[in-house]
Amino acid sequence: MLHSLHHFAATSLLLTGLLIGCSDGRPPLVPATGQVLFQNQPLTAGSITFLPDTGNAFQGDAPSSQLQLDGSFQMKTFPWGPGITEGRYRITLSAELAARIKRPDYASREKSPLQVTVPPEGLTNYKIEIP
Repeated sequence: MLHSLHHFAATSLLLTGLLIGCSDGRPPLVPATGQVLFQNQPLTAGSITFLPDTGNAFQGDAPSSQLQLDGSFQMKTFPWGPGITEGRYRITLSAELAARIKRPDYASREKSPLQVTVPPEGLTNYKIEIP
């Protein structure tokens, strides 16, 4: 019985340590949802990426999202999950999507005119309109 109790306590301590260790380095994420419109119609069959400004505190993987059939998106930061960190971003479309709508600059980190500043409370129902 004492051996089982000792094993249980050691296992619990190990799991607690793993859980605490997993949270180290996790950036504070806020929601970022919205819709992409091209000439007032939902843009689909592609993805968008939010490229962090060099001044942003978090410089990990750029958040991205697949566009749904209604043009909606929910940004995710790999490997942390839904949401993004607050700060300034340049928004790009996937290369195939930008080519399909004949707006190649929208796929370029340097040339995309789409920019956004994500506030501490995040973005909800944010509209991205492409003329």
